[in-house]
Amino acid sequence: MSKIAVDVMGGDYAPDEIIKGCVRATKDINCTLILVGKREVIEEKLSAYTYDKSSIDIIHADEVITMEDSPVIAIRQKKQSSMVVGLNLLKDKKVDAFISAGNSGALLTGATLIVGRIPGVERPALGAVIPTKTGYSLLIDCGANVDAKPSYLKQFAIMGTVYMKHCLGVPNPKVGLINIGTEEEKGNQLTKETFKLLKEESNINFYGNIEAREISDGKVDILVCDGFVGNILLKFMEGFGKWIFFMLKAEFMKSLKTKFAALLLKKGMYNLKEKFNYSTKGGAPFLGVNGLVVKTHGSSKEQEIYSTIVQTEGFINSRLIEKITNNFN
Repeated sequence: MSKIAVDVMGGDYAPDEIIKGCVRATKDINCTLILVGKREVIEEKLSAYTYDKSSIDIIHADEVITMEDSPVIAIRQKKQSSMVVGLNLLKDKKVDAFISAGNSGALLTGATLIVGRIPGVERPALGAVIPTKTGYSLLIDCGANVDAKPSYLKQFAIMGTVYMKHCLGVPNPKVGLINIGTEEEKGNQLTKETFKLLKEESNINFYGNIEAREISDGKVDILVCDGFVGNILLKFMEGFGKWIFFMLKAEFMKSLKTKFAALLLKKGMYNLKEKFNYSTKGGAPFLGVNGLVVKTHGSSKEQEIYSTIVQTEGFINSRLIEKITNNFN
């Protein structure tokens, strides 16, 4: 049986919401959850729940890496933190995956320094699924590499292709390069050089440049960019989604007529809101790490922790890391 380690002490709502999500997930997965953190705290919180005791184990870790900690210093100095202990479990093959809602920079640093990169991969990338008119697209990189080289982006496209094929069932995913225009000569030095590399890469189905306004059309399955652009885009979409529903609610509450219209549209509005509900989509894997490390939002509550655990079991069953590794050997 597979084992998934979870950083119980990382995130804005740790440990309560993390533990809630873990207990809920035990009912729907065929994995053992290894809760990493302060044993006495975890045991106290778990005592409030009824669950299959054989589905959860605890690994004690004294320290906590906070959101304010310097990533490199925290990984090097807080050896007994829940994050470092969990990453070492993954490195030593004692678990099949590690999930954390903690400090993103520290998690990337720890994943790279402790678990290591897949041989041949220059930089790991963070891949997140975003909604489009036709379904979902993978945005890669969305925050791991704010400075990047063209060769990094080429590898992001290759890893994203493997992810989409084997985890989301897209047989021949189209790769788009986020740019300020669709023409080949458009963009800065990074995008121009990356375009040439992607055009020549036989392991991907390269569509070409994609402008920001076209992203929501779903013309491509994989959106490639550096982590600076990707993180801004991801956070803008999250904020824009909230703004849209705020404005719609304000309009629908203006009169009795609009309130009645809102009632008629309730189901459709709920379905639309779910497309933007990141708590049901799970986390984002660090693609390129030589082990399955999954980052979930720092503000994750029960629902997102649950979704991330279920998603991670799917990554394990699809042998995602093995298949990415095969593309770099």
